[in-house]
Amino acid sequence: MRNKRCKTEKLDDLEGLQGSTSQGLIEEKLEVSLNKDTCSHPGSFGQMCILCGQRVDDESSVTFGYIHKGLRLGNDEIVRLRSTDMKNLLRHKKLYLVLDLDHTLLNSTQLNHLTAEEEYLKGQSDSLQDVSKGSLFMLEFMQMMTKLRPFVRTFLKEASEMFEMYIYTMGDRPYALEMAKLLDPKKEYFNGRVISRDDGTQKHQKGLDVVLGQDSAVVILDDTENAWTKHKDNLILMERYHFFASSCRQFGFDCKSLSQLKSDESEPDGALASILKILRQIHHIFFDELDSDLASRDVRQVLKTVRKEVLKNCKIVFSRVFPTKFQPENHLLWKMAEQLGATCSTETDSSVTHIVSMDAGTEKSRWAVKENKFLVHPRWIEAANFFWQKQPEENFPVSQTKNQ
Repeated sequence: MRNKRCKTEKLDDLEGLQGSTSQGLIEEKLEVSLNKDTCSHPGSFGQMCILCGQRVDDESSVTFGYIHKGLRLGNDEIVRLRSTDMKNLLRHKKLYLVLDLDHTLLNSTQLNHLTAEEEYLKGQSDSLQDVSKGSLFMLEFMQMMTKLRPFVRTFLKEASEMFEMYIYTMGDRPYALEMAKLLDPKKEYFNGRVISRDDGTQKHQKGLDVVLGQDSAVVILDDTENAWTKHKDNLILMERYHFFASSCRQFGFDCKSLSQLKSDESEPDGALASILKILRQIHHIFFDELDSDLASRDVRQVLKTVRKEVLKNCKIVFSRVFPTKFQPENHLLWKMAEQLGATCSTETDSSVTHIVSMDAGTEKSRWAVKENKFLVHPRWIEAANFFWQKQPEENFPVSQTKNQ
């Protein structure tokens, strides 16, 4: 009897680990097999089965330390939990959203990296007593300053109605938890679903193996494509938020940062507001427009469909954008344009809508002007890629190079 009570207590402990409405660990207890001989060892703490207490070999299991320190779950149990969680989430008309921190939702800098032009920020930082009203915070105990991206609070509030959200950062765990406090002071959105580099299974890589959601229902927002080599089809690539000068320097930009310009992204027209519209569209298509059975739908296909609408009906010819003798169809910009729904060609004809060039003096550029076609800088494609929306061509003019 004592043995049975002990196992029940262990299950109760696990139930309290995470307060999510849909997390499989809470909604449905781990499969209980109270007979030691038939226990499936679904998970372990410190190499002891969480059900029967037997010592287990957990080499084939995955660590879920962000849920509870030392917790490991076996592959069968992960599959079962994901399936249970998925059914529950779909019932609530929700998907999963995995959010990067740095350059996506916020920008941080060490205090000793502030330039002389940024010293004014120290006098403008907001109170840590009620972080929900602020956006610029001086965390002296970490020797750090953090600026939340404009629109982030509205973004999180509205996204939480459509998605169960995770934070996933390459920062360490103490940093991740401090950032979560700034973004979610009332613990309404993430509820312990905060994953740091300490929780990943691969160095310098992020993976969905530590997310208790099925890949077919996960959308990822991140500014670094290379972090998600196995999950690029789930990814919405974010335009980087460079508020501090140190952030510009880190990525090799020789320009003034937003803080040095005493400026910031627009709330209504910035990156997060634009992406929120895309997330609404993805959510709507997934739940309201697809004919297939709900459980068999795949958000990755929805992402591809939405992307292909961005430059639909555009026929693009590139002019001196690629190195000589380079196969144009292998170039990143060519592939990007095709993923956005454009048709790419190497030859001009009457069906061409856009010439993409960095020099207005090339033969094809002059042809575009003469034939009244759009002549745009390559950044026009990159901007469409970031905002998932065709951008005004006049905002991406092409100038003539000096040696013409």
